[in-house]
Amino acid sequence: MSIDEPSAPRRRLFLRTVAAATAAVAVSGCASLLPSSPVPTFDLTAPRDFPRHGNGRGMLIVGEPTALSILDTDKIVVRPGGGQIGTLAGAQWSDRLPKLLQARLIQSFENANRLRGIGRPGENVTPDYRLIVEVRSFHLAIAGSPTAEVELSVKIIADRAGRVVAARIFRAAVPAGSSDGPVAATAIDAAFQQAATEIVVWASRTI
Repeated sequence: MSIDEPSAPRRRLFLRTVAAATAAVAVSGCASLLPSSPVPTFDLTAPRDFPRHGNGRGMLIVGEPTALSILDTDKIVVRPGGGQIGTLAGAQWSDRLPKLLQARLIQSFENANRLRGIGRPGENVTPDYRLIVEVRSFHLAIAGSPTAEVELSVKIIADRAGRVVAARIFRAAVPAGSSDGPVAATAIDAAFQQAATEIVVWASRTI
């Protein structure tokens, strides 16, 4: 049985098709090896300016705040309204939010220099009080004009007695010019600084 040999034009067309497909695969493979652009990362700022009066005398331990799973990540949360919740594309915090909040709250107390000492669980210190924080809100609301909203529930617990000495909810809202990552992060950071300043002043006067 004989097999028909393809004509010269057909052979050339076949070779061009194979070459084009090979080139496309090669380009696709190279593209997949290229490093992706890093996600813009933002930090929170520990406030530095505090009133001079109202110093406390206790040793305070600041635990890692508790939060729902949507807030227990490095994502920047947005609320479009209507009960919806999401995260901001192309932006993130420098660490998990509860861990970042713990670090910046400790730095805030250190900057204020109002207490005998400040630390975190696991450090070799004997605390008089513990600061327990629950993150209720830490997001950019975009239902109307973009607004950064922070709400923290804070308790001061006497370490030896194990009783709640004081409790308060701190709220702060700061307008944001847009929902872009840098603008949103800056507004949320400003709201956090307001809340952190109030927490430090309140705790220092309570302990």
